[in-house]
Amino acid sequence: MSLTSSDIESIAHLARLALRPEEIPAYTDSLGHILGLADQLQRVDTEGIEPMAHPHVGQVQRLREDEVTSANERDRIQRLNAPAVEDGLYLVPRVLE
Repeated sequence: MSLTSSDIESIAHLARLALRPEEIPAYTDSLGHILGLADQLQRVDTEGIEPMAHPHVGQVQRLREDEVTSANERDRIQRLNAPAVEDGLYLVPRVLE
């Protein structure tokens, strides 16, 4: 897929990235290569291939025990990092009326 500098600038704006003009050609090449790889995947013939819900079909996935390994430090972390907390929840400014 062919991308232009304008495409990269638009994508950077949407992603809230500040790119210097000298960085744009590198991003154009890199993103163009990534999109080219995605295009190759789209062209693969998958006719007759049944979709998989999980990559370990017919196999047992070994899982570790679900156990607590550290103490709950929510109150301490909120005390250090949150400007406003109530009942363990972060208070933020209202954005919707």
